Formats: sequence, structure tokens, C-alpha cells
Amino acid sequence: MSNVSPHVFPTYDFSLPMFVRGEGAYVYTEEGNRYIDLTSGIGVTCMGHSHPALVATLQEQSTQLWHLSNLFTDGRQERVAARLCEHSHAEQVFFCNSGSEAIEASIKLARRYFQQRGQSERYRIVAARHSFHGRTMTAIAASGQKKLTDGFAPLPSGFDHITFGVLEEADRALTAHTAAVLIEPIQGEGGIHVADDVYLQGLATLCQQRGCLLIVDEVQCGMGRSGKLFAHQWSAIKPNIIAMAKGLGGGFPVGACLADKQTAQGFTKGSHGSTFGGNPLAMAVADKVLELLFAKDFLPTMMGNAKKLHDGLTQLCQTYPQILHPWRGKGLMIGLPCVIGNHHVIEAFHQNNVLAVPAGCNVVRLLPPLTITAEVIAESLTAMDKACAQLARDNQHLKQSNKHSGA
Repeated sequence: MSNVSPHVFPTYDFSLPMFVRGEGAYVYTEEGNRYIDLTSGIGVTCMGHSHPALVATLQEQSTQLWHLSNLFTDGRQERVAARLCEHSHAEQVFFCNSGSEAIEASIKLARRYFQQRGQSERYRIVAARHSFHGRTMTAIAASGQKKLTDGFAPLPSGFDHITFGVLEEADRALTAHTAAVLIEPIQGEGGIHVADDVYLQGLATLCQQRGCLLIVDEVQCGMGRSGKLFAHQWSAIKPNIIAMAKGLGGGFPVGACLADKQTAQGFTKGSHGSTFGGNPLAMAVADKVLELLFAKDFLPTMMGNAKKLHDGLTQLCQTYPQILHPWRGKGLMIGLPCVIGNHHVIEAFHQNNVLAVPAGCNVVRLLPPLTITAEVIAESLTAMDKACAQLARDNQHLKQSNKHSGA
């Protein structure tokens, strides 16, 4: 069933039934059919759909202030910034509306930081191939993915690309013209590749030795998805700049660029801005999301449930090696590398009322809400097992058919 509208650009494949409401980890169609949402809007609805506290917060704020512009302040930006700084090594925050904008701000800040220091020759950004940093021209230039850049030449210049996880390439790529290294601690769109501690710590050391900045893209892997506020915190590194968005608003559009105080000096009055960035609606919701996330038992409970999902997926991958390779990921950011086309697995999941999304390297990506319960995880695993069993039967029938036909 397709929901493509004749009045909407055909940039998306609306191939599922139309969903009209959501609650927790479930979404519902007009007909009342229920699906388990293991996508969270691609890592956005971290507290699940229609979380009562977030609904109440947005409703209350909507009766007070919607928008002021950044010519004025109502104090909410400072509260959210203080929460983020308290739980990281960052000291200052710039608010925007999306992950792409957070990346743009990060790259602009890195370049201007050196320009302010009289080192305008340091402007190049080293980034990983097959990364994903957003959809703006600068972000796709940083990505190193042809599928993102095809048709958009000429691209912004100043980007050098390395292989993710290979420290020796980073060492060779850093020059006197390098302003910063931009890296995802866990590649999302690229196929759920987790950077190990040695790699991230090595990058941090190289940046320090060469006098350049380290930018981490935590847009998808941040906001508790790995089990800590930021995925890079597992490696105990201190990047100069952090880009974040997605889960920060729990579904409401909001992004942020965080930096230590020295790096943040690259931005001065009028050097960067955002019309809607840090608006009262976004700040009210983000403040409540962070309050929920930082509650004493939230992340330990989440990681306990994540372990149940991990264990179940390990069994699933062992049971159906003709369909799935062993899973990879961290916390509730999980990739299922597929033996067959990942679109077949995703479709089978959908047919069994489980929503998943694709990623690079023929991976099925699972990004459940951080609030998913053990009961819903069990329900999900049962449905995925049913889907894989059907795929295994179909695969066997196809092999037998090809054998009999001489194919």
C-alpha cells in the first residue's frame, strides 16, 4: 500500500499503511492495526510516542510562548544548556533545529576558530567514508557517500576522507591545513559500525598532537541510545565539539552544537544564528526529555532491557544464519547485517507488524524507543522470529526450484 501524494516531492517511499496515532512503542493505522515501532522515527522519539510528560509540557508551553527569536531570551535555553553541560565536558551550547544544522554549526565553528587565531590556512575537515552527517550541501560533502552527493556537484570543498576505524589513515590525513576531524562514534546510516576505544582515543590523541579539533557527530548515537548521554563517553575522550539532535526533543525538532569554552570563542556576536533555534516550545520539551533521561534508574533500566534484546537477537541470528549475520551495535542502536537483501527482511518484519529501517552495508537498523519494555521486546522477538522463519522457508523453496530448473 502506497501513501505517495501527488503534491509532495517524491523523495521518500511511503510504502506502509498510514499511521494516525502512537503510544509508547506502538503506532496504529486508521483501521486500528498495531505495529511495534523499532525505528523511533530514525532515533527521534526516544521516549516513545505521545509520552504523557512530554505531551503535558508541550501543551502547557503552547499557551505561554511559541517564539521570541534570539533577540530575546526567556531562560529556557540556559536551563537546557546547563543540563547538557552538567552531564558532559562541554561548557557552551548553540541551539538549532536539526542534526544537519548542528553539523553545519560544528564545521563553521571549527573553521572560524582557526581564522580567529590567525590560522586561516587551517580549514580542511577530515571525515570518514560512508558516514552520514545530514543532507545539506556541506553535510553531504563531508559524508563521502556517492549516493548522497550524486547530482549535486560542484560540492563544497575542503573535505578529506579516511576509512572508518583505521587510525593509520587518520594519521596520514592530518596536515597543517586540517582544522578538525569529524567522526560518528557509531555510524548509523553507514551500517551500525561501532568505533572501538582504541580508535576514538587514538583520534583524540592525534588531534591534540597536531593542534586540530575533534568533532563528534552524536546526532543519532547520542541522547542515551548507547547507554550514556553520548556514545563517545564510553571511550573517555573529550572532543572539542559535539553535534546532537534527534532524541533531544523526543520528537520535537531541536538540535545543538556543544563545545568547550575555548573552542566556542570561535563564534562571536553575529557570526552565526538561527531563527527558530532554541525556541520556547523546543526548549520546554528538550528540558523535560533530559529530566526523564537523567532520572536515577532510567539508563540502567534501558540497558537491562537492551541486554534482553541483544540476547534475543543473538539467538535469532544463530537460528537463521541463512538470513542474518551476527548483530552489531551498542545499547539500543542495533544493526542486523543480512545474508539476503535487507529490503526482504524489512518487508517480512513489516508483514509481521514490526517496523525497521535500512542502513548501509545491507543492514537492517533497529532503533527502539529508550522506554521499550521487556514485554514489548519479547513481542518483537517473537514477530521477528516468525518473519525470519518465513524467509527461511521461502529461501529454501527458491533454492529447490532453481535446482530443479537447472538454474
